[in-house]
Amino acid sequence: MRVLGIDPGLTRCGLGVVEGLAGRPLTAVASGVVRTDAGAELGDRLVRIEAEVCRWIELHQPDAVAVERVFSQHNVKTVMGTAQAAGIAIAAATRAGIPVALHTPSEVKAAVTGSGRADKAQVSTMVTRLLKLAQQPATADAADALALAICHIWRGAAASRLQAAVERAGSGAAR
Repeated sequence: MRVLGIDPGLTRCGLGVVEGLAGRPLTAVASGVVRTDAGAELGDRLVRIEAEVCRWIELHQPDAVAVERVFSQHNVKTVMGTAQAAGIAIAAATRAGIPVALHTPSEVKAAVTGSGRADKAQVSTMVTRLLKLAQQPATADAADALALAICHIWRGAAASRLQAAVERAGSGAAR
């Protein structure tokens, strides 16, 4: 399974592609950050993010896209930009016919570090270890995007097994 993780942000949007299966070693395919100028017009910034997300989808052909679920922050301006970037990413993946999953920051942190309260340095360190990278990702945004992809591969497999069990149980009850 190949997953594109997206850590949405209006100024910095992290992108990371991870390949693998739950219970098996994972491989980092690519990571990076889309940057937009804080002084640029909102529409121009969103178009830039969309173009880069679409380019990554075309280039890396993911089986799924995992986007960080926007949560309430004290700074409304920040949460609005994050939500707008997340919406652009979700729309781009959906337009390409790729399933999208949302994961909370604490869910991602717990998946890669064992603690939902881990800090950015801990997440980056564990992403480096889990993916056996020669060095840490260049930015926290890229590390978070890779962590989202890892989380989705691990949690997605469990969710798929659960869904299959529920469907089997439902079909058995219908007989």
